[in-house]
Amino acid sequence: MTKIKLALCQMNVIDNKKANLETARSMIASSAEENADFIILPEMFNCPYSNDKFIEYCETENSSQTLKSISELSKENDVYILAGSIPEKEGNKLFNTSYLFDKNGDIIGKHRKMHLFDIDVKDKITFKESDVLTAGDGVTVVETEFGKIGIGICYDIRFPELARIMVEKGASILCYPGAFNMTTGPAHWELLFRSRALDNQVFCIGVAPALNENASYHSYGHSIVANPWGEVLSQGDEKEQIIFCEIDLDEIKKIREELPLLKNKREDLYETKLF
Repeated sequence: MTKIKLALCQMNVIDNKKANLETARSMIASSAEENADFIILPEMFNCPYSNDKFIEYCETENSSQTLKSISELSKENDVYILAGSIPEKEGNKLFNTSYLFDKNGDIIGKHRKMHLFDIDVKDKITFKESDVLTAGDGVTVVETEFGKIGIGICYDIRFPELARIMVEKGASILCYPGAFNMTTGPAHWELLFRSRALDNQVFCIGVAPALNENASYHSYGHSIVANPWGEVLSQGDEKEQIIFCEIDLDEIKKIREELPLLKNKREDLYETKLF
């Protein structure tokens, strides 16, 4: 299977878990009706992006209302679903965690955000995830019927080493559910997705919440798909919407033959590795 129809569900996330799950359900059903093969939800799709809300909305994996719902939807609609991310509790720790479900409703991959969003852009935005969240420590590459998918979350995309390691582990698609803001989004969102796609000659996908002006944190939206040549195939605006995009994985082989970046890499001089 080389041609894949993507559905990027750019949800308007509000301060109501039940309503958010219903929005996710509706968008997943609409995506399935359009014969999507792979449906992707945003970062913190069941929860406002706010440290206090991470604590309030957190769920443990084994008893998660959110994960149970997505599992049922993937099985019901016979589709792969990347459940953006949720605040996951384990013991006394909270993680920003993404889950990948197969067509049987089983969790086949799990990624805990490795790079926590701790920034202070003078006079514009300050946020410190590490006040409440714990960083993950695992690289996540998952086998699916259409090849291997590498998963990162939002701020993870700013670190090219992670993307390269996922690609060296065989990923042909990199997915980053994310929630860039109205400062970093216009400046860097498209640039980063095009860059990671171009650097690694893979497809790179970002799915964000829609802009909710009533929320304390304003998401930039603009969910995006970039191809191995570094071109934008599809991109939304700031509003709630489903963005459909068909990709062909054969394009990766073609571009790597034309411009053999990975083959020409000087592995005798440097390497990227995990410790």
